[in-house]
Amino acid sequence: MTLTWTPGGLALEFSGTSPRDDAPVGLSGLALGAGPSAVRDHPLVDLFTAGEQHGRTSQAFVLSAVGQRLRYVDHTAQAGILRIRQRDAATGLEVVSEFRVREGADAVQWSHTVRNGGERAVTVTAVSSLVIELADRDEVTALWAESEWLAENRWHEQALAEALPELGLVDHGQDGRGRFARSSHGSWSTGEHLPVGVLAREGGPSLAWQIETSAGWSWELGQTQSSVVLTASGPGDLEHQFAERLEPGAEFHSVPAGLAIAAGGRDDAFAALTRYRRALRVLRPIDEALPVIYNDYMNTLDGQPSTPALLPLIASAAEAGAEYFCIDAGWFADATDYWSSIGVWEEAPSRFAGGLAEVVDAIRAHGMRPGLWLEPEIVGVDSPASRSLPDDAFFQRFGERVIEAQRYHLDLRHPAARAHLDEAVDRLVHEFGISYFKLDYNINPGVGTDRASAGAGAGLLGHTRALREWLLAAQERHPEVLFENCASGAMRMDYALLSVAHLQSTSDQQDFRLYPAIAAAAPAGVLPEQAANWAYPASSMTVAETAFALLGGLAGRMMLSGFLSDLRPEQRELVHEAVAVQKRWRRRMVSAVPLWPLGLPGWDDEVIALALRSDDGHPDGAETLLIVWSRGQARRIALPGLAAASVTGAFPAASDAWSVTRDGDDLVIDVPAGCTGRAFTLHSTPESRG
Repeated sequence: MTLTWTPGGLALEFSGTSPRDDAPVGLSGLALGAGPSAVRDHPLVDLFTAGEQHGRTSQAFVLSAVGQRLRYVDHTAQAGILRIRQRDAATGLEVVSEFRVREGADAVQWSHTVRNGGERAVTVTAVSSLVIELADRDEVTALWAESEWLAENRWHEQALAEALPELGLVDHGQDGRGRFARSSHGSWSTGEHLPVGVLAREGGPSLAWQIETSAGWSWELGQTQSSVVLTASGPGDLEHQFAERLEPGAEFHSVPAGLAIAAGGRDDAFAALTRYRRALRVLRPIDEALPVIYNDYMNTLDGQPSTPALLPLIASAAEAGAEYFCIDAGWFADATDYWSSIGVWEEAPSRFAGGLAEVVDAIRAHGMRPGLWLEPEIVGVDSPASRSLPDDAFFQRFGERVIEAQRYHLDLRHPAARAHLDEAVDRLVHEFGISYFKLDYNINPGVGTDRASAGAGAGLLGHTRALREWLLAAQERHPEVLFENCASGAMRMDYALLSVAHLQSTSDQQDFRLYPAIAAAAPAGVLPEQAANWAYPASSMTVAETAFALLGGLAGRMMLSGFLSDLRPEQRELVHEAVAVQKRWRRRMVSAVPLWPLGLPGWDDEVIALALRSDDGHPDGAETLLIVWSRGQARRIALPGLAAASVTGAFPAASDAWSVTRDGDDLVIDVPAGCTGRAFTLHSTPESRG
């Protein structure tokens, strides 16, 4: 029997939805309206336990013994939510699969609740978040991203036929046993790869997915006799030492995953994923402001703030047009090397002769709102908090506290750990009127904690879920405060946290020549309005290099830094101009989707282009912000499909070195040599203003 569900513009079909069907429930159709299905019939969920792994041997997380025995029980449907319940008669395990669709997004969020309806305990070692089988694999390109400190968001594209070689499976009459896989390791969810991928086909349908967790995750592509199966999962035993013991009546909630569908190719798939990410966010009135932020760290104070160092920066940041000023790391400790003493979050008297309040008052006196850096989950081994908090408030392995780089890791499942952070945030807001917190995360303590957990990976998952709930509660108490998500740059850039955090640091990269590849690729992994890109001009730069360095800030949310007062007059004028462009564009940014007319940037590409297209019904018509960076030889480039009716130079407004013409639907730009760049505004109608 087939169940059809048509929420919004989507059409989903499920097989095996009758108690008489002797097969697991499968997703047999997924389409945009009356368009072609992107999938073929495949069981909805795979579930592994300590006692039973695969029903048929494989390297992949497919064909689990329990998953193959699941049978339909019932289903319920309401506005935007479908729930299908299945049961395994042998173990008594029940799985309720939830499919949720949000307004404005051609995407489905998958999740599963596993309940032990049997009479004995069962230890779950892996649960898939989503499993689909492609309708066919012809002319499909797979996209995935590597990431590491200072080199985030490095995307790769490969034909599916190359990633998964022809195996002659039909001759064997069996599905494949291998996989093309990416996964996380430890507590940096994006420290090596992003939990995001795309299967693109020119002319569509294309699919994009993301796994929404700050703990362990994996996704993989495996071959069937006729197509390819995508499995996306949260933590598992093999990669993440995950185990969840379910006593009779107990439940486990899987990690959610989002699956977006698009009628076109790569850029359309990312556009669909972008709209889905917006639909996920928990928005508050404070999100509407989208302020320009100055942070004193990058290429400036480098974690050594003091009253004499900060006061001139505050004045120059305000003069440049910044609306928030964030005092970064170091404000809380007298020592230059403060990591082992971190965790109490009280001002360091030696850094602030008149107290931190004097500096905060100066920020307000210059018309800006004050911010502070925190690393909430970390306590140094020499910190008083390491002695005042109980052992159970920290990550543990085999009965011992975990130490990573002279730091302990708080376990926010414990009430004492949460109370410690609540006291710090509430005190700083009430005492100093802090309006912005940069929440950093600079260690990776490994697979997690086995305290109160059957496996360390389950402890990490529990902690990260508690972290998200703590952040939500902090925002409820302080709705006027903005919270930035940071982890040595973007080492924990996932939509478990980004659905509730306001901004995401995209990198710690200090070389302005390397940043364009990061900034231009960032919208594939994070919303443009959340992508906090550094813009750090320096007096040593040429005018062209200054513009080049500022353009990254226009590719997302501008995070100003640098000794602005040391800049030459022509450089300061460029800073003012870039800030003005950001403030004009930010209202459009919240509806913009990314395009890469030259392809997703390679790390060493000499020319990089990012377009942000906003088709939001604005009275001035559709508008696209196009940013082009050059870091090589002069050349002529053609940007397909961007020949707008009106093209104006947005930043720098005056630049004789750049020439723009049209060739049919292509925008043709003569790009000058060297480290230089320019932003253009493209309008759909000639009468729109530039």
